[in-house]
Amino acid sequence: MLRSMYAGISGMKGFQTKLDVIGNNIANVNTPGFKKGRVTFQDMMSQMTSGAQGATATRGGINPKQVGLGSQLGTIDNIHTQGFRQTTNFPLDFALEGDGMFVVDAGDGNRFYTRAGNFRLDDNGDIVNPDGYYLVGMDGDPLNIPNTAQDFSVQTDGTVNYTDENGDPQTAGQIALANFSNPAGLQKAGNNLFLNTENAGLAADLAAPESDGTASIVSGALEMSNVDLSEEFTEMITAQRGFQANTRIITTSDEILQELVNLKR
Repeated sequence: MLRSMYAGISGMKGFQTKLDVIGNNIANVNTPGFKKGRVTFQDMMSQMTSGAQGATATRGGINPKQVGLGSQLGTIDNIHTQGFRQTTNFPLDFALEGDGMFVVDAGDGNRFYTRAGNFRLDDNGDIVNPDGYYLVGMDGDPLNIPNTAQDFSVQTDGTVNYTDENGDPQTAGQIALANFSNPAGLQKAGNNLFLNTENAGLAADLAAPESDGTASIVSGALEMSNVDLSEEFTEMITAQRGFQANTRIITTSDEILQELVNLKR
């Protein structure tokens, strides 16, 4: 009898985690570059009542008899599908159309990866993200647009051009992208940033946009989150009903235990 209660508890814990992930997805529905999460479950080990037996000359085979002991968390996946593009007309907003991630440097050699393309210029003319991390170019150094530049533009291949104080065209460099064979293996570090892991499959070299299957860059636009509210609300209802069903298993088991206790009267 107690097995059903513990199975119900395991189900409640799993659906609570699912609701946590759904809540985080909905909270970040308007976060640039956010990648939604997804929860999957696995069954726990099953208690063997009797094992399988093969057929004999006088009797057919018998299947195993097992009682499941509940569910457990399988995975919490980051879904790296393309988010929708929002036009901002701000030249330092970059949206990626395709695979790859921007590389930003914290200034101490630590590199992070992001799909959020909301960059700005600091007082030195370096292109930085909202946390002040430098956008890395193909040469591995930060990209810099001199304060004396009259204007600048960013091409779809990541080339940053500007016009100097004399009106002559100059090139500040080319934006670098990082390719991952398994972007779902990246670790979220907060602030729209990801950390590389052993299972992410980072390519050895930085890649130029529009080369080797990498994304193109759209200046004046942002890639928003890939959260679909209709899908999240549907999953929320499913998780809520699943949670309620597991609580009913516990209360039903408790009622039966109460009946057993009352047999002594």
